[in-house]
Amino acid sequence: MPKLIRITTVPLSLKLLLSGQMKYMKDHGWEVLMVSADGREIAQVVKKEEVDHFIVPFTRKITPIQDLKCLFKLYKLFKREKPDIVHTHTPKAGLLGMIAANLAGVKIRIHTIAGIPAMVAEGKKKGILELAEKWTYANATEVWPNSNGLYKYVLEKGLCPEKNLKLLGRGSSNGVDLTKFNRNALKENHLVAATMRIMPGEEDFIILAIGRLVKDKGVEELVRAFLNSKIVNKSKLVLLGAYEQDLDPISPEIIQMIQDHPRIVQIDWTDHVPHYMAIADILVHPSHREGFPNVLLEAGAMQLPVICSDIIGNNELIKQQKTGLLFPVKDEEILKEAIEFAFVKRDKMAQYADNLYQEVVDNFDRKKIHTAIFAQYQRLIQMV
Repeated sequence: MPKLIRITTVPLSLKLLLSGQMKYMKDHGWEVLMVSADGREIAQVVKKEEVDHFIVPFTRKITPIQDLKCLFKLYKLFKREKPDIVHTHTPKAGLLGMIAANLAGVKIRIHTIAGIPAMVAEGKKKGILELAEKWTYANATEVWPNSNGLYKYVLEKGLCPEKNLKLLGRGSSNGVDLTKFNRNALKENHLVAATMRIMPGEEDFIILAIGRLVKDKGVEELVRAFLNSKIVNKSKLVLLGAYEQDLDPISPEIIQMIQDHPRIVQIDWTDHVPHYMAIADILVHPSHREGFPNVLLEAGAMQLPVICSDIIGNNELIKQQKTGLLFPVKDEEILKEAIEFAFVKRDKMAQYADNLYQEVVDNFDRKKIHTAIFAQYQRLIQMV
């Protein structure tokens, strides 16, 4: 029975980014162990995936002493468990997991790139983060960028030799669950609860944004664009995500606007994202960097029109005025105009959403992604 260890920095990533993968491998006869830092999601993930979990106290910051402790803990784990494959996801888990697996003699070491923090960093921090990426890739036997844009970026920056890179299908780390993100599978009580939290007026145009409330998700530009738009008094902006002021803080002024403005609703998190998408009129995703964003796949599956920044990952799924609207990253004025266009031209936006739905169903069904990943695992096992 082959043994697989999947590692992410925090358990929320196991829950949201890799949902169903571990159970799929277990159901196909593999022994699977999940690894992440501690967190409230662990019990839920273990129950859903039906595999064990091991805690390594990763941080998401640059913490050299703590990182060395985690490295040693991973090394001991790999020596004890003797996995056939170690597969990491997210930057810190990737760096420490790949180094430890290499030192422990694990023959198959895979790292999935789902975003590169160095892309938006500046100064000395950018150099440190790029070096960390190079170390991660150098210790991996294969590196899987989850979008064609990331594949090209890694090559252009000389971060990894092409022979070690592999893009699975059209991209995406986990596809989308078409049974969950499905307008015909919604529960009325959750729809009512979501509506009660938003409290929209009868004619309100609902603008939804999903993701952590941090600077590099474009939250500041979105809030200003919304408040300066001509439709602010006919709309509501719903921000579905929690603040992370210790990692990538948004300004106190923006936080004050979010908290005080009657037309902005902020919700920390929910497990009922499809129900909020069902209520919304558009999804806006103004992120500064991405790999291959799950939220756009989910919006596509829910036939929700999309406006997003023209960056790697986003622009592989959203084609201008075909499957949605793109705007130059950080450009508040064009974002504002796009929101106003979506308000007026609802028929056009619905057509873009229909096109996106077909693209998602044809290419990004989660079942297909799991099958593709499993096929790659089998290929690598046979090569060893």
